Amino acid sequence: MAASFARTGKKIVAIGRNYAAHAKELNNAVPKEPFFFLKPTSSFLPSGGKLEIPRGILAHHEVELGVVIGKGGRDITQANAESHIAGYTLAVDMTARNLQDKVRKAGLPWSAAKGFDGFTPIGSFLPKETVKDAHDLRVSLKINGETKQDGTTADMIFRIPRLIEHVSSIMTLEEGDLILTGTPSGVGPVNPGDKVECALTEADGRALLELDFDAVQREGGYQFQE
Repeated sequence: MAASFARTGKKIVAIGRNYAAHAKELNNAVPKEPFFFLKPTSSFLPSGGKLEIPRGILAHHEVELGVVIGKGGRDITQANAESHIAGYTLAVDMTARNLQDKVRKAGLPWSAAKGFDGFTPIGSFLPKETVKDAHDLRVSLKINGETKQDGTTADMIFRIPRLIEHVSSIMTLEEGDLILTGTPSGVGPVNPGDKVECALTEADGRALLELDFDAVQREGGYQFQE
């Protein structure tokens, strides 16, 4: 069942730089075609959980609309993409920004910077029938009550059918897989002791989903070295 995607999904496919303002704030070029990276499903953190930030890591929040795949497929066309969607969720693509910057400069992969345990906080499953228009939703994030990100999915550079077409042309999508569709501008640090609250709402303000978690210092495990 796609509703149990956090337990049954095989992969998290995270689309990069899909909002022009976010690409600009990190001094990245806007891509000519979608690009993505993978996150492990072990990074899922259910709403209400504790986000462990490893020692020395500068952790940045990136709130995103998630698309849950209901019917798997390969080489899915944009015209058929809708039939492969089971529903949606709200997620935060946590990023170890200082580690990401370090490995990017060295030309190395980003997997560690995106893949720490708990680095993909997620809300519950929203069946697609409950969402009027996935390209007219607001995603927002607050830290300790202060709004940090507040954007609309209307600003996506590549829309969801195009993302599904592109990803499935490279790797087969399977039931329960999650596609993170990119983040609006306003990304920034989450520190131990912070309370993070996220919301997904219709354009008219109707609440669809909430997601919250508390950031704590991780004891043991990885430690960042300059």
